[in-house]
Amino acid sequence: MTGRRGRTGPLQNAQRRGRELREQVNALLQESKEAGALDSGKKQSLSQRCLELRKSVDENISALQNLKKSDEPAPVGNYNQRKEEEGAKLLMLSEQLDKLTAIFSREDVTMDSSINTKRKDSPKTLQENEESEEEDDDEEEEEDDDDEEEESTQDDGDDEEDGEDEDKLGDDSAIKFFITLGDFSAQQEGDLTFKKGEVLLILEKKPDGWWLAKNSKGERGLVPKTYLMVKDVEEGQEPSEEETEEDIEVADETEGGANILKRTDSHWSAVKKAITENNTLDALTTMGAVPAGFRPSTLAQLLEEGVQFRASYFLQPELTPSNLSFRDLVWNPEKGTIQSRPTRLSLIVTLWNCKGIPFPGMSIQVLSRHVRLCLFDGNRILSNIHTVRATWQPKNPKTWTFSPRVTGILPCLLDGDCFIRSNSSSLDIGILFELGITYIRNSTGERGELSCGWAFLKLFDSSGLPVSSKTYELILNGGTPYEKGVEVDPSILRRASGSVFHNMITLRKQPQLLVKLRSLSTNSRAILNSATEVLIGSMSYIHLLLFYRQILGDVLLRDRPNMQNADLIGNPVLATFPKLMEQPDLMDALRSAWAEKESTLKRSEKRDREFLKSVFVLVYHDSVFPLLQSVFLPEFKWAEEESEGTRWRMIADFLKKNRERDGALSSLLSSEGLHKAFDVAEIAYDFLGEARKNNPLV
Repeated sequence: MTGRRGRTGPLQNAQRRGRELREQVNALLQESKEAGALDSGKKQSLSQRCLELRKSVDENISALQNLKKSDEPAPVGNYNQRKEEEGAKLLMLSEQLDKLTAIFSREDVTMDSSINTKRKDSPKTLQENEESEEEDDDEEEEEDDDDEEEESTQDDGDDEEDGEDEDKLGDDSAIKFFITLGDFSAQQEGDLTFKKGEVLLILEKKPDGWWLAKNSKGERGLVPKTYLMVKDVEEGQEPSEEETEEDIEVADETEGGANILKRTDSHWSAVKKAITENNTLDALTTMGAVPAGFRPSTLAQLLEEGVQFRASYFLQPELTPSNLSFRDLVWNPEKGTIQSRPTRLSLIVTLWNCKGIPFPGMSIQVLSRHVRLCLFDGNRILSNIHTVRATWQPKNPKTWTFSPRVTGILPCLLDGDCFIRSNSSSLDIGILFELGITYIRNSTGERGELSCGWAFLKLFDSSGLPVSSKTYELILNGGTPYEKGVEVDPSILRRASGSVFHNMITLRKQPQLLVKLRSLSTNSRAILNSATEVLIGSMSYIHLLLFYRQILGDVLLRDRPNMQNADLIGNPVLATFPKLMEQPDLMDALRSAWAEKESTLKRSEKRDREFLKSVFVLVYHDSVFPLLQSVFLPEFKWAEEESEGTRWRMIADFLKKNRERDGALSSLLSSEGLHKAFDVAEIAYDFLGEARKNNPLV
C-alpha cells in the first residue's frame, strides 16, 4: 500500500483535497446545527469560515481545470470522467457555501437539519425552508428569485439538489450539470464567457437554444446549448456514451480498486466525435451559413473509424462460429459453382431527387453533395455504408438529382440504382438515408462533412410483411439519426401561419427525399444470390461482383488441396479486388475495360462460364491491377477535385495505351512506369485474415 500511495498523481491529490474540503463543510454544518439560535458573533465567525472554505474550493477548482492527462505519473483509467466528476462536486460545494453564507447573514435563522441528510431521505430544500420563514416574515418576499438556489443533502458531501432549478428544468431536472465542449466568448451583454472543459450549472433551459448558466465563480449568463455536453455526477455510474474510447482504459485500477471495461458500442464514438465538432458548426450556424438542423455527418465519421462499415469488408466471405468453414460460401457440386443463397431482403432502391435542401451560405465552398445509405434498425447499423453523389444546377440549388441508371462512361459514384441485400431477421430493419455535403471553409481552409438531414424507410410492416414496391416521399429530419424532433430548417415552420392552406404549402417546402423501391429482375436476382448475404452497392457493377465471387469459390472450395489448408493463396484478383470498392474510379476503369472486351466475344463464348472467368482475369491484370501499384497515380481522396481529375486523366491515358499495345505488359516492363515496392499482399490472398468472423450484424 505504501508503494501505491507513492505513485499518486495530480488528479488523485485534487480528489483527496476535495474530500477534505467536503469534510470541513460537513463539520461546519454540524456545528451550526447543534448551536441552535446563533448570536451575531457566532454568525460572523461561521460566515468568515464559509468565505475561507469558498476560497479554498475555488483554488482547488482552478487547479483541477489546469490538470492534464499527460501530467499523471502512471496511466489513469477514465481520466476525463473522473476529472469532470470532481469538478462538478466542487462546483456543488461552492454553491452550498454561497447559500450558507447567505443564511448566516440573516437574523434569527435556524439551520435546517435536512442540510446534511442523505439524498434517499428526500430532504427539504433551502427554498422550502425559506418558504416556511416567509409565513412569519413577509419581508422575505422581496428577495430575488435568482438567489433562491438549492441547498442539497449529501452523503459525504457529494450530491446536491437545487429546488428552484428543478422547477425551471421541468422534466429534465436531473440533467443540470454540463461540460463545455469548446471556448466561447460573450457576443453581447448577458452572455457568459467560458473555456473548454468547464462545468456549468444550468439554471434555465430557454427554447431559443440560449441557456442560463452559472460557473464555478458564481458568474451567470447565457450560453449556447450546442457547446454543452450532458454531465451526470452521481457516483457508481457507468461511463457515459458521450465519452471517447481513448479515455476508457481496458483494465486500469480505479481509486476504489474496480476495473474500467472498454466499451464496444462503436456507433457512439462516432456520435461523440460528431458532437465535438459542434464548435465549427455553431460558428457556421451563427453566421447563417447553414441551418440549425445541420450536424456533423454521423455516417462519414463511422466510415473514418475503420473497415467495419466499408463494402470491402462485407465483400469478404464469412466464417462459421467454429471458423472451420464458410457461412455464406458453399460449393454446389452439381452445377460446379458456388451455391445460390436467396436472402430475406433483396431489392433495388432508386434515388430520384432531393427537394428543398437549404443552400449553404457564401462562407463555405461545397465540394460534394451526396447521400449515404445503409441498413439500420433504429439502434445499430446492419450493413456497409454506401455513397451516391448528387448533381445540381446553379439555377435550382435546393434540388439534388441522381442518375437512375449509369451506363457507358458515367461513373458508378453517380448511380442512383442501388441493390440492397440482407438476411437480418429484425422487424425494425430499414434504410437510413443521410444527405451530406463535404465543404471547405473559406476563411480557415478547414474541411468537414455536414449532414443536411436524414430519413428512415422501414422495410417491413408490423406483421412482418415487406412494404410495397413504390415511390416514397420521405420528409427529412434534422440532427443526427439518434436525435428526435429536430427540424432541418426551423425557420420554415416559423413562417407558417394559421391558414390550413398556407400550412400545407409550408409542409411541401420541407426538405424531402424521393426514392423508389422495386424488385429485382430474374437475371439481377440470380447474380445477387451469389453475393454475400449483407451488402449494399451500385447496380452498375453487380456483374463484376459475380466474377469475384465465382473466382473466390473456385479458389477456396474447389481448388484448395484440403479444407484444413490455410496457406496464403497466390491470386492477385482475390488479393486486390475489394480495394476497388473504396476507389470508384478504378471500378469504373474495370467496368469500362470489361465492357469493351465483352463486346468482342462471340455468343457461344459468353455462355461458357469458365472461359468468361479466364477472360475477366486477363482484363483485370491488364487494366486496374497495375494502377493499384502505380507511384504516379495520386491517392484516392474523397471530394478533392484536383486529385479526382488527375486520377481520371491518368486512368484514361493508361487504358488507351493498353488498347494500343494490346495489354499492360509493355507498360509494366517500361522504364517510364514506376511502381511501389513489391509487397506479397499484392498477389497473396490470406482468407483467414480477410474473412469476417461470425459477423453479429447479419
